[in-house]
Amino acid sequence: MSDDKLKPLREQIDAIDAQLLALLNQRARVAQEVGHVKAETNAPVFRPEREAQVLARVAHNNPGPLPSADLQAIFREVMSACRALEKRSVVAFLGPAGTYSEQAVWQQFGQAVDGLPCVSIDEVFRSVEAGTADFGVVPVENSTEGTVNRTLDLLMQTTLSISGEVALPVQHSLMTRTGSMQQVTRICAHSQALAQCQAWLNQHYPDVERQAMASNGEAARVASQDPTVAAIASEAAAKRYGLAIAHAHIQDDPHNRTRFFVIGSLEPGASGRDQTSLVLSVANKAGAVYELLAPLARHGVSMTRFESRPARTGRWEYYFFVDVEGHAQDVKVAQALGELQAQAAFFKVLGSYPHAA
Repeated sequence: MSDDKLKPLREQIDAIDAQLLALLNQRARVAQEVGHVKAETNAPVFRPEREAQVLARVAHNNPGPLPSADLQAIFREVMSACRALEKRSVVAFLGPAGTYSEQAVWQQFGQAVDGLPCVSIDEVFRSVEAGTADFGVVPVENSTEGTVNRTLDLLMQTTLSISGEVALPVQHSLMTRTGSMQQVTRICAHSQALAQCQAWLNQHYPDVERQAMASNGEAARVASQDPTVAAIASEAAAKRYGLAIAHAHIQDDPHNRTRFFVIGSLEPGASGRDQTSLVLSVANKAGAVYELLAPLARHGVSMTRFESRPARTGRWEYYFFVDVEGHAQDVKVAQALGELQAQAAFFKVLGSYPHAA
């Protein structure tokens, strides 16, 4: 009896699947035409502002029952596959495979790109600057441990700009070859991951040596070869390196998130929901910072981040990294930035890009 009821429903699904298949290929053919037009004007294949608008429209128009986040993931992969018909991008990230940086690549670009794992954040920048990669993905900030200073330092020096951001929930797991901690003499992870799990480790394994590594992915790779090593990494890293999870979700903050920047030569247009990052310095005098930031208030531009870094001149001078809402092309933002540039001792727009959800 159940088969009699299921058969017409399955036939409906098969018919809908056939329609989806036809529509997906129809979309791909139109995307190819878009690619031909772009080629005539040498326009970039990847337009993050356009893709952000598509994903926002999917969420806005979604009647359910599928959750908007799931539909956005599907559309992201559709756009990724269509984009690859024009050109398959190479994206550098802090490797090896299995890091959160790699997850950020898939989150931003979808699966139809070629990932290029790099041994350091410096190497990610070098790969993009040299043209080995089209884009790079680098960590910039963690909700628990704060800023990744090396990324900020390199943004000061590079000619590349920020073309996107990704915010990922970070859920650390402790993993070994067997899933047991009995033979473990070292716990390895990136220094930030060790810090993000410090309270948990102090409670459960206070006497086990902790060793910082270049990345969590590298820690997982080492653990896959050495039964005395436990790694702190993602579940994706456990699967990639054949490790078993001894303890899941060991981060001290259950809402732990890491923010990543997408870097490249691309300068996105306005998407309607953007953010602009810049770096400034001022003369070392009373009220200088207040005077410098006053144009933001005058023009109604909201500042969402303010971070200082030593200028390393030995004179107690600082650079200030600032995020503001809006695109540099927006009238209010452009006016405020013009005044900031006129007042600042140093001024650099790092990029305007779609704001991560």
